[in-house]
Amino acid sequence: MKNTNKMSTKVIVLCAIMTALVLLLQLMGASIRFGQFSISLVLIPIVVGTATCGVWAGAWLGLVFGLAVLMSGDAAAFLAVNVPGTILTVLAKGIACGAFSGLVYKLLEKHNRYAAVIAAAVVCPLVNTGVFLLGCLLFFMETVSVWAAEAGLGADVGRYMIFFMVGANFIFEFLLNVFVSPVIVRLINIRNKQY
Repeated sequence: MKNTNKMSTKVIVLCAIMTALVLLLQLMGASIRFGQFSISLVLIPIVVGTATCGVWAGAWLGLVFGLAVLMSGDAAAFLAVNVPGTILTVLAKGIACGAFSGLVYKLLEKHNRYAAVIAAAVVCPLVNTGVFLLGCLLFFMETVSVWAAEAGLGADVGRYMIFFMVGANFIFEFLLNVFVSPVIVRLINIRNKQY
C-alpha cells in the first residue's frame, strides 16, 4: 500500500530550489528600489512554489521571505522604531501571502490550473501589501505620520502610505507576478507533462 503522506523527492527538490531563489532574489532585490522601499521579486518563486508544491510550501517560502527581509536590512527603518512590531509584520505578511495564494490556487486548480495560477499571482502581492499596510497602521502610525509631514502631505497619512510607501512598488510587483508566475508554472508543468 502506497503512503500518500510522504513528499516526493521532486517536490522536496523543487521547494528547496524555490527557497534558494527567495533568498537570492530578496538579498539582490533589496538594492532595487522605487522610492524608499525595495521591490519584492520573491513573490514569483512563492507563487510558483505554492502552485507546484502545495500550500505548505507557500507558507514556508513566505516565512523564508520574511526572514530574508529582516536579515537584508530592508526593514531597518521600522526595526529602529518597534522591533516586535516589525518582526510580526514582516513575518506575517510573508507567511500570509504564501499561504493565501496557495489556498486560492488549491481552491481553483480543479477547475483550471492556469486560472488558478493567475489568481494566486494576484492574491500574493495583494496580501503582502495589505498586511504591510495593516502592520503600519497597528505599529507605526506615529512614525508614518512624521514621514507624511516630511513629504509635504501634512496629516494625509493615507495618501502617503498608498502613493509613497507602496504605490509604484505594488504596481511593479503585481504586474511582474501576474505575468511571470503563470508562465514559469506552465513551463514546469509542461516539463512534467501535467498540462
